[in-house]
Amino acid sequence: MSAKILMKGNEAVAEAAIRAGCRLYFAYPITPQNELVEYMSRMMPKVHGTFIQAESEVAAANMVYGAAGVGKRVMTSSSSPGISLKMEAISYMAGAELPAVVVNVQRGGPGLGDIQPAQGDYFQATKGGGHGDYRIIVLTPASVQEFADLTTEAFDLADKYRTPVMVLADGILGQMMEPVEFKPHKTEEEIQKLGEQHYGWCIHTNIDGPNRHHHEINSLELDPNVLEQHVLALDKKNKLIEQNEIRYEAYHINPDNEMICSAFGTAARIVKSAIDELNQKGHNIGLIRPITVYPFPYEAFSRALGKKVQNVNVFELNLGQMVEDIKLAVKGNVPVNFMGKVGGLVFTPAEIITEIEKYLKK
Repeated sequence: MSAKILMKGNEAVAEAAIRAGCRLYFAYPITPQNELVEYMSRMMPKVHGTFIQAESEVAAANMVYGAAGVGKRVMTSSSSPGISLKMEAISYMAGAELPAVVVNVQRGGPGLGDIQPAQGDYFQATKGGGHGDYRIIVLTPASVQEFADLTTEAFDLADKYRTPVMVLADGILGQMMEPVEFKPHKTEEEIQKLGEQHYGWCIHTNIDGPNRHHHEINSLELDPNVLEQHVLALDKKNKLIEQNEIRYEAYHINPDNEMICSAFGTAARIVKSAIDELNQKGHNIGLIRPITVYPFPYEAFSRALGKKVQNVNVFELNLGQMVEDIKLAVKGNVPVNFMGKVGGLVFTPAEIITEIEKYLKK
């Protein structure tokens, strides 16, 4: 590990990607993630990489498809409406089983919305977003350090499972400055080896399942029987991801919890402050912070529901998108309450405390 450096979240992600072996980056500017684009434009030439500011988000995403197809570590980034435009290519990459990293620094929506922080893209990220039966791994950092670390991990997961991986952040995290400690640079030899992955070669192989007869990289299959087998193979891979790649933080979780709270990303940091204050007053409140929102840590909630838990309170910067997964997780055993802020507004610890106190036993 290197010495800590004070950096904006957007810049830390870019540096982490370069150190992880990303040498191809394609994007189109949009607030609040423009510092990421600017950093890549400066630094990629210094590591003999390629930076292209594409003519549109659609073009950038399809450049990622091509670069992934030759076995290279590749990334794109954008903010909410820009990610919407990339969704067709993300579906193509999922169908073609190509690894890539997509960073979404969310802003308010729907539509163009505003440039303030939000978490309204949860459904888009976790329930598909593009067309067809597919899922992608979605990581949700809550600090600049974690933003950088999960970006590094995103490349490894993408290669491991041959799938796009999304790092789902928000405008707060993109603009926030915190100390970051980076992992060492991959060597040129390691990067070269990463580019020798078999799916990047047009060779005869029997390891690509129902699509092996193609000898090419695409997501088109006009034979419905073959397509069915391919989609079922994707589903089998997703079930393996669900078994092996769930990540979450359990904060003050214990058998005597009277309430469980949940939030993801930077919203969870605000909730933690409120929980700390209430626990100092004699309450016993815990927090489950999903780090992977796909795969979602359903069992973490069911395990945390001790006999004393009366409520689960969910806090999001949206109208209640993750709350649907939490309701599935608790299986109706306790009430699930929700508080959200939208339009780029962010709740304060005091507002969260007021909300929690409505449901605490007197």
